[in-house]
Amino acid sequence: MKNLYTYRFTLLSLSFIVFISFQALSQGCVAIRSFSGCGGSINNSAILMPGESVVGTNFRYFKSFRHFRGSHEEKERIENGTEVINHSYFLDTYFNYAFAKRFYASATIPLVYHERSSMYEHGGNDYGDRHKTYAQGLADIRVGAGYWLINPEKSPTANLSLALGVKLPTGKYDYEGTFYNQGQEKNDTDVRPVDQSIQPGDGGYGMTTELQGFVALGDYFAFNGYLFYLINPKETNGVERRPGSGSEFSVPDQYAARLGFNYMTPVHGLDLYLGGRLEGIPAFDLIGGSDGFRRPGYAISIEPGVNMSYKRLLLNFSVPIALVRNRTQSFTDKQRERETGEPRHGDAAFADYLINFGITYKFFSKKSSHSGTPDFEITN
Repeated sequence: MKNLYTYRFTLLSLSFIVFISFQALSQGCVAIRSFSGCGGSINNSAILMPGESVVGTNFRYFKSFRHFRGSHEEKERIENGTEVINHSYFLDTYFNYAFAKRFYASATIPLVYHERSSMYEHGGNDYGDRHKTYAQGLADIRVGAGYWLINPEKSPTANLSLALGVKLPTGKYDYEGTFYNQGQEKNDTDVRPVDQSIQPGDGGYGMTTELQGFVALGDYFAFNGYLFYLINPKETNGVERRPGSGSEFSVPDQYAARLGFNYMTPVHGLDLYLGGRLEGIPAFDLIGGSDGFRRPGYAISIEPGVNMSYKRLLLNFSVPIALVRNRTQSFTDKQRERETGEPRHGDAAFADYLINFGITYKFFSKKSSHSGTPDFEITN
């Protein structure tokens, strides 16, 4: 006979890996930095007991090349061969630890590698000479702590957690590259900061706020949700977009949301996920000024995924596919539009999809009642 609670717990445990590996889509020129949920678990059997911990890694890749101004795609950029192409790779290592009942802490160490190919940065689109710039290394480390609002013993099939954290400016935010065909004669080579979209860090301290929860719906389905907002009080980071331009890189806020359903298949340890996700950069920050160069906007995606569990090991694979992409007006766009009386609206390049793969392993405490129990395994 199937154990009802084991099925529910296992299903939600599998969705836990999707939550913990939910990283921002860094949609190309709309430079959303990576992040992960502090929770590290989203159901009663996966909620860590004091002394228990989880360690994992998540890999992501995307290629951005489709230019949008507002929600309008500028297809002529690809037709003319003048599009900007970003290849971005992310590898996040995260650790979660329960230091008390219902309280948990987490840390995420992200590494990045970016390649950016363009013409306009190397003499202009009319000049027709395409080159690449690169950036790599440590990005902005995040640490945080959270609390499960409902006692798991009283509510084994539904819960909600709130987490607060700090984003540290550990990533290099003035990474430099070589730019060709510079100067009036287009015969100079400059070394200057690369584009904001491929900078490993943003140069400011930030505060993260996260809300995540789950509800079991019968024996085979579960609903889960995740909300994230990064508050960056610092207005600009002191790095000029171009030397002598007077326009510095902004240190923008970021936001994301994820809602979806898990379905546990008859196959042992296998469940499917389908949901929607939103990630973006606002034109105006909650705290501090909004001046400086930024490319605000958002992307809405449908996200199919598959999850596998075996004892303490969890694997997940998902491919969010963009449905809506919108490069909104920035603060400076609106400011200059008011000053000149002429329409001003910058563009940005977005990706079609993201490849996301994660691995997580759970460690039990010697004093935990879970010790020796295959916490994520289905039993019949």
